[in-house]
Parts: sequence; structure tokens; C-alpha cells
Amino acid sequence: MKIFSILMTVAVCCSLSAAAQDKCPVNFDKISAADFNLTSNVDTSFGAVILADVGKSSFVANKKGFFSLVYKFNRRIKIINAKGFDLATVKIPIYQQPSTDREEELTSLKASTYNVENGQLVEVKLNKDNVFKEVVEKNHIIKKFTMPAVKEGSVIDISYTIHSDFLFNLQPWSFQGSYPCLWSEYSLDLPEFFQYVFLSRGTHPFHLKDSKTKYQSYNVRIPAEDVVMGKDDVYSMNSNNSLSRWIMKDVPALKEENFTSSMDNHLARIAFQMSGQQFPDMPFRDVMGSWQKVCVELMKDKEFGGDFTTDSEWIKNALKTLSLEGKDSITKAKIIYTFLQKNFSSQGTRGIYASQSLKETFTNKKGYVPDINLLLTLLLKKADLNAFPVILSTRTNGFATAQYPILNEYNYVVTKLEVGKNSYFLDASNSILGFGKIPSFCFNGYGQVIDMVPGAEMLFSDSITEKKYTNVILMTDVNDSTKWVGPFHSALGYYESLNTKEDIKEKGKSSFEKKLEEAYTGDFSIDKIELKDLEDNNKAMVVSHTIHISRPDNNDIIYFSPMLQEGIKENYFKSSERNYPVELPYKMDETYTLNLEIPKGYVVDETPKSTRVSLNEGEGMFEYIISKNENYVALSTRLTINKSVFSGEDYETLRGFFDYVVKKHAEQIVFKKKS
Repeated sequence: MKIFSILMTVAVCCSLSAAAQDKCPVNFDKISAADFNLTSNVDTSFGAVILADVGKSSFVANKKGFFSLVYKFNRRIKIINAKGFDLATVKIPIYQQPSTDREEELTSLKASTYNVENGQLVEVKLNKDNVFKEVVEKNHIIKKFTMPAVKEGSVIDISYTIHSDFLFNLQPWSFQGSYPCLWSEYSLDLPEFFQYVFLSRGTHPFHLKDSKTKYQSYNVRIPAEDVVMGKDDVYSMNSNNSLSRWIMKDVPALKEENFTSSMDNHLARIAFQMSGQQFPDMPFRDVMGSWQKVCVELMKDKEFGGDFTTDSEWIKNALKTLSLEGKDSITKAKIIYTFLQKNFSSQGTRGIYASQSLKETFTNKKGYVPDINLLLTLLLKKADLNAFPVILSTRTNGFATAQYPILNEYNYVVTKLEVGKNSYFLDASNSILGFGKIPSFCFNGYGQVIDMVPGAEMLFSDSITEKKYTNVILMTDVNDSTKWVGPFHSALGYYESLNTKEDIKEKGKSSFEKKLEEAYTGDFSIDKIELKDLEDNNKAMVVSHTIHISRPDNNDIIYFSPMLQEGIKENYFKSSERNYPVELPYKMDETYTLNLEIPKGYVVDETPKSTRVSLNEGEGMFEYIISKNENYVALSTRLTINKSVFSGEDYETLRGFFDYVVKKHAEQIVFKKKS
């Protein structure tokens, strides 16, 4: 009996200990000295620390005959220094529906800044008059305010509640962000009547991930105007609710580094998409649907593919003016594509839906990306070509979820053309893109072909290889023996060329040439600049010029950097560690060759050593081959990166590889005066 008593005591103590570990360490009802004094192991380098984030979403029966969502949020922040002041500006997203004049309701907003002054705790509360409304887009606004009296050492408390009748807008939760968070907790009390898909991202482990059921009774009040008897009616429903709870502890900040598509892909977070509803004695209601269903709806939608099945006179007249008769399929497609490219101006990106009818786009000769590319699809279809719109998510927008038709994850439209066994992706909204090319930011994984029979397209950055070839020949200037002179030719990769052409289109050719000249300083100068294929959208540009290099006169030693301005001078990857993938926009293949005449009266005293190194057994290669004879030094160097995405585990190796490239590119040839 005594042993049993001891075991029971141990079990109770363990249970209490576990419960304590799963309880938020911050008491939002009071503030303590511990909130001002952080432990030594907390990362304070970001200027602020989130002591705790706690959120809860639940469903309540309302007086409108259905359910509402209630979302409660609490946050406590410790400001370390001015780097963390950004956290003092708060933006609360609110969903609105202008067509019905409804929006989510923000209530119970409380926000205070606490400071210790002369040994006393001083609280400064937010004045509600300093809360402002900003419209982000048609369905989204933010309530924005800046906390008062914030300074180094402040502690900030923020809490609010959002009431929502938009059940599809179940609040997502980010466990991770730009600042360290010591405790991040989200819970969801979900009635069995509603079904959601749970979408999670990130790699930080959960401290707790728990789900259990509980019995809940709901009394839905139906207002009198909706009841035959003319008075309120109450309908009772019982549910076995699912109560889910997620906790993360000591979540590090994720700082955006070079070669990141979207931080949203890597931050620890959870989001929800309503998939269906099932009420007692009623059939299941499919809310999300399948790609098949969504594609059919989009093809009928006037703001997307509704015009594809019409035979309007304006379409027939438009095609007549293009003189397509007797042309083969590719020629027809190129004529239509070029017509839109050259005659229509893009107003920028705007999601996947048209902003106006396609007839208006044709008449106005301008529109957003979906306007122009949906018009392109329409004209190709009416010219008896197999063309389909493809929706995708751009790199900065984050990855789309392939298995579910979640349309708000997509923000761009291109056109797919099928001719025989070949497929071409087209974007006529960019006036300098070649036929069969789309912007590099479109290569972000899953794309959905919208047709009565839907299909998927995988657009990965691994499918692009940027090839660049640069050749330089330097001879002693016949007019001045203290100078090298010679031709420089650089055949750019397609997307580097595209960026250069866009820069020239925006700022002018002379601005680009001036920038090129200014890159060569000191003993370097260039002239006779030529830009081959500048006007040809289907070809990458070749940049050529003559380069002049002055040498020190009569110096015993001459040091020469053979990579000129083409070497990589700084490592692309500066941070000592990285906890998420490196995402290059494409694979790389860059070759540089130099033929250099040895100055008269000098000999080669020292050259860099030839070398060839590999990255992770075939994922990349760097080659540096140098040779010499009596009159010339020849250098050939090549850098290849054979995949575009590297895991966080590969970061140290990748960084070390580029460290080596940078050091090698900086090495010099040494010429010594003949004795």
C-alpha cells in the first residue's frame, strides 16, 4: 500500500511537471521583472525578442442563423534596442467583402507599453484614436497603429479579438518570423460540422502537437425575419469538437539571405483551407472541390475563360487583320504573340483574374498580366491552335499546394501552346521576352493548366541553365608599348541578357554604356561599345568593346589580375550558417578565356596554379587552367552549378566552394623585367 501511494505521488508530480512545461510561461494578466530581464542564452542580436505569441480560433453560434469565427490573439515583446522598433508598428489583417458591405470585426483591442522609470513600472496605453485603416486590396484591409513611448528596454503587450462570419478565413498562424520567439502557441476548437485542410511549412520542431475531442453544444439563433412565425427561432446542435494545440519553443528568427525565393516557404507556420461542411441529417457540401471542378468553373468565369467559347465579331475581325491564312501553326502563333507584345502595354501583375473584359483589353490596348495573356490564349484558340491558360505562383509569392485547388495561392497567368509534340510557354505581357520564354520568376514548381480536362505543369528552376561565354584578347598597343589593347566579347545568358535589355529599355542605351565605362577605373578604359542582338527578343545579347589597360612604365615587377572585371569579388553567401535552402533562379555555366601578350622586356615570374575542383560530386565544378609560352599567357576558367536548389545541410559546403572561387579569381600574374 505504501509503495502504491509513492507511485501515485510520483505519477501526479510527473503529470503536474508535464502540464507546467506545456503552459505558456507568460502571464498576460500581469507583468513581472522577468519580462524585463532576459536569460543569457536568448538571442538579442535582432533588437527585440517575442516573449510569447498565443492565439486561439473557435466557432460560436451566432444570431444570424449560422456560425461565426472568433480569433483571440495575445503577444508580449521585449525591445532590446532600436533594431527592434519595427515590432512597435502593428498591422492587423481584416477581411472585407465590399459587395455585401461586410467585414470582420476587430474588438477588445488592448495595447500597452511598459517602461521602468526611477524604479517604478510605468504603463502607457494605446489611444484608440491612433488606430488607422489602410486598404491593401479589394478584400483585404489592415488596422494599423504604432505603440506609444517605445524605447530601448520597453516591454509591449498587445491583445485583440476578431469576429468573422467568413468561415473560409480561418486564421493562419506563423510560429516563426524576423525576430526570435520564446513561446509560440496556437489552438483550434473545431466543430465536427466543418472540415479544413491543414497546411504546414517550416522545419522547426514542435514542442507540443496535440489533438483531443470534447463535447460541445451550440444554439444557433435564426432571426425573426427569416422565420415564418415572425419570431426568433433557436436550433440546437451537438458536436464532438476537435481541439488541436500546437506549441513551439525557442524559435529562432529567420533572416532573409541572398538567393531566397520567398521566406514564406521556410518559416514555420500553419494555414487552413475549408474543404467541406457536414451538418446533421444533411448531405455533405463540398466547398473546396477538385481541380476538375475548379477548372470547369474558371473556364466559364467571365473574369477568366468565359470568352473562350464565344464567337464574337471583334475576335474574327482581329484575326483577319493579322493575315494568318495559309500560315503553319508556329508562324500563326508567333504573329499573334508578336502583335500583342508590340501593341499592348502591361500595367503590371494582378493575380489570375482579368480586370476587364477581353474585348476591352483588345480595344484599350492595355491591361494587367492576366488581361493580356488570357487574350493571347483566346486569339490562339480562335486561330485553331491548342492553347491553354496556366496559373502559377511566382517565386516571391511562395510555393503553391499542388494537391488542393487553393486559388489564392496563385498570382500569375501564362499561356501554354501545343504544336505537335512540342509545348511552348508564352507571356505576351513582357514586350522583350522571346517566343517560348517566360520570366525566370515563374519557375517555382507547380503550375495548373486550366481546361475542361485539367493538367499539371512542373516549372522548376532546375530546367534553366544560364550559359555565359566571355573572351578577351590583349595585345601590346602598337602605338604605345606601355599599354595592352584588345577586343572583349561577352555572350550573356538569356536571363542576364533579358535583365540588361529591360534596364536599357527603362534608362536608355547611353546610360548602360556609361555604367559599363564606369566599371573600368584606374588603369582601365573601354571604347567602341557594341550591343549585338539588342532588338532581337529571341536571342541573348552579346556585349563587345575594346579594352585599354595602362601598365607601369619601367617597373621591375608588374602585377596583373587576369579576370579583369569578370571575377567574382565577394562570396554570394556571407552568413556563417543558414537553416533553410539556397534557391538559385537557374543553373549556371560560365566560361571566361583570356589570351594575353607578355610585355616586351618582361618574363612571367609567377602564375596562379591550374586547378579543378568539384562541388558535391557533380553538383558543380570550378576549373582554372593557365598556360604560357614565350609570348603569351592563356587562361581558361569555367564555373558550373548543376542544380538550382541546395539544402541547408549543403550550405557550408556551397559557401566554402565559392570562397575558393573568390580567392582563385583574385590571384594575379606576376611579370618580371628581364635582367
